[in-house]
Amino acid sequence: MSQRPLQHRVGNARRSFFERGAAPVGIVPDTILQSWQRCLRGGLLVDAQPEVEPLPDARLRELRERQQKLWRLARPELDGLAADIAAAGSIVLLTDEDGWILDAEGSPGFLDKAGRVALMPGVRWDETTVGTNAIGTAIVEGRSVEVRGGEHYFAPHGILTCSATPIFDPYGQRVGVLDISGDARLQHLHARVLARQAVAHIEHRYFDAGLADCALLRLHHDRTLLGTPREGILGFRGGRLVAANRTGLALFGLEHADIGRAPYAALFDGPLSRLHDDGALIDRQGRALYGQIEESTRAPARRGAATNIPVAGLPPPHHRPAAVDATPLFDASQQRALQRACRVLDAQLPVLLQGETGTGKEVFARELHRRSRRADKPFVAVNCAALPEGLIEAELFGYEEGAFTGARRQGSTGLLRQAQGGVLFLDEIGDMPLALQPRLLRVLQERTLSPLGGGKPVQLDFALICATHCDLDQAMQQGQFRSDLYYRIADHAVPLPALRDHPDRPALLRGLWQRLGQGRVLADATFAALAAYPWPGNLRQLCACLRTLVALSEPGETIVLDALPSYLRALPAAPAPALNTDAGALDAITETAMRAALAGTGGNVLQAARQLGISRSTLYRRLGRPAR
Repeated sequence: MSQRPLQHRVGNARRSFFERGAAPVGIVPDTILQSWQRCLRGGLLVDAQPEVEPLPDARLRELRERQQKLWRLARPELDGLAADIAAAGSIVLLTDEDGWILDAEGSPGFLDKAGRVALMPGVRWDETTVGTNAIGTAIVEGRSVEVRGGEHYFAPHGILTCSATPIFDPYGQRVGVLDISGDARLQHLHARVLARQAVAHIEHRYFDAGLADCALLRLHHDRTLLGTPREGILGFRGGRLVAANRTGLALFGLEHADIGRAPYAALFDGPLSRLHDDGALIDRQGRALYGQIEESTRAPARRGAATNIPVAGLPPPHHRPAAVDATPLFDASQQRALQRACRVLDAQLPVLLQGETGTGKEVFARELHRRSRRADKPFVAVNCAALPEGLIEAELFGYEEGAFTGARRQGSTGLLRQAQGGVLFLDEIGDMPLALQPRLLRVLQERTLSPLGGGKPVQLDFALICATHCDLDQAMQQGQFRSDLYYRIADHAVPLPALRDHPDRPALLRGLWQRLGQGRVLADATFAALAAYPWPGNLRQLCACLRTLVALSEPGETIVLDALPSYLRALPAAPAPALNTDAGALDAITETAMRAALAGTGGNVLQAARQLGISRSTLYRRLGRPAR
């Protein structure tokens, strides 16, 4: 759809403001006009070229190291969004609290285009540096901001349309920004909604380990939203609100600035014990809020650690309600595989999960941990392919003070020691750098660890689960994976099938929608299209699609075929029973999806592969095209 009316309106506003000195009130949003005025007062010359230079690689690595918690909590959302928006030619970016870009993922073509205006990792996108932009203006405003085309202060940035949402920690401090950017010539109707939803998930994860000496109330008017990122969370210490998420604040009309100030008595009519007795509290407006009190800790909990220390004066804590999630439903064969793998893990032997990207390897690993004898101990997941390059060794093994430039003053324990007593999950171990594999092998053999920079060796105790999408046999033959490490981790291998090979996709889809739908209804044709699609990105792609359908609809709404992504609408909707066919028919459906993706990207194999969630070599192989 053409953006010419917007471009024309913004063009008039720019001439009015920058050439005639008038305030184009009502022509551009007030947020944009106020930002232009700030930039002008700050001395930014609109006709000048913004002077930005990316940080050197070493400085960028140091910056990412300082923001490792934010980066780790945001990574699942970055991966999911990148897969969803790449087909639309958009990218997702994560910045720190000051606007320094830490990561950028999404459409390769638009990443290149964004790089021409320095929208890339290692560049600071605050207002004082690059003028009006979604990231910098969202930092100033403290809320979601969209900046379209010519609304950017500097003309070169007019090629962008960006939607940014600040990320706040439980105490109301801004810790970062998530931004979705795309081509200004196209409409990006849902980018702002998707950014807000992703940030809600990130902020929700900050509460997962509990807060020190703090009673957490998980509340909502709608019981069905408890345990989801849409629940309200309030943390009280000494009768005062000390932590909250956005929904919790919105329930009472509060702002982040009210954290640390609002007393419990100003929000609720009645003691906390009423929540324990009745399962609900009454606020000062007489509204009922359903929820539970979560266990508190007297010291910050280790990642994945469970604690049961009560807070004086509070009723016995309830267990947190199970989250509405997108985990797969384990069929009979997977249940048997889980039982066998659990016996192996409890015998102190490693388990290796093998499957395509998106088949649910981490979900399987977490369920394995839940069933094991170490269920009450930490589960530490490490994505060997996603750790910042150059920091993998420090992240895994930890380091002593002064071990390298940018090292924390007190050093770092490392992820291996965080798994002490519990389960260590090394995801995508096939992508671990070859140079690092001997040290990991030595740690697994000796079960001792010496941090970088020296220090006393530490005895380790954890169960090990590894996962990979790679063919490790082939990797060993090519010299990319050590055979001695392979035989150390592959005592028991569990293959996880691709979604296209699932014996009953309609049943799986029904189960997932019951968890995720939140009152929405899938029309018959919509259900048939979802069930018939082979989902080359497997469960990750399917679940991302379902979550997006929920985000873009309202409870009770019937989701019709036109609401589906274009790659689904391009395919003829096959009736669900037709899925119980032979492998040749499924292969034909897969090939149709691949050819449709290629057509939709103008023959760009790399973009089509990213859209489908598969490798370029897989696309070449399945379509019989020679690799280039």
